[in-house]
Amino acid sequence: MSTHPKTITVYAVMGLTIAAGILAAGNISASGGTELSSETARMTSMIHWLGHDSFRIDGDGIVIYIDPYKITGGPKADLILITHDHKDHASPEDVAKIQGSDTVIVAASAAAEKFSGQIQTVKPGDKLNIKGIPIETVPAYNTNKFRSPGVPFHPPKSGYVGYILTVKGIRIYHAGDTDAIPEMKSVHCDVALLPVSGIYVMTAEEAASAAAMIHTKLAIPMHVGKGVGSLGDAERFKALSSVPAIILPME
Repeated sequence: MSTHPKTITVYAVMGLTIAAGILAAGNISASGGTELSSETARMTSMIHWLGHDSFRIDGDGIVIYIDPYKITGGPKADLILITHDHKDHASPEDVAKIQGSDTVIVAASAAAEKFSGQIQTVKPGDKLNIKGIPIETVPAYNTNKFRSPGVPFHPPKSGYVGYILTVKGIRIYHAGDTDAIPEMKSVHCDVALLPVSGIYVMTAEEAASAAAMIHTKLAIPMHVGKGVGSLGDAERFKALSSVPAIILPME
């Protein structure tokens, strides 16, 4: 899905308008979101960006990781979510750094075989509850990013997923590696974690379009840093987004 230059201009105007309103209200500072509203701070205080598509989410007595990759370690995981089998998402050496005897790994079926222990395989459209955490899986696939003509990096038939999980009453959507797809119109969440690098996934402009489709209060860019994409892509997304967006510090 390509973005016409006129569309980019419209998003830029929308993004600047939103940003101006937020700044006027004192919610997010011009320096890049260091001064947050109490609601935004509440929603993001438990979300730790570990670079690329990797996150740690701290709930009430539960530690959740999503796609750990090139991490230095951290608290032992109660739950690990893996979106698909590519090595920068399904990394056994990184999972080993945080996996304990009671850790449950939830993985798309293509990725599940890379791991051992307590494994729960999922496909798009699943709903489950693990250790008190409600989890929904949604499709994640490419529409216009191809490794060769007609062969997308993330084909719809592969069963790759994004996750919607509810932690401390907050619905968090991790989109996985995907383009802007029609299924996003059905996503309702408080926080959307969206890839923006344009390498294998949405560009910043396409991610801004996706953010407008998703029913969310806040968008956070990902799939940058650690060798893929740049923080400049995240900044561009933030400027273009028609919903409030912040860039988390990389931990």
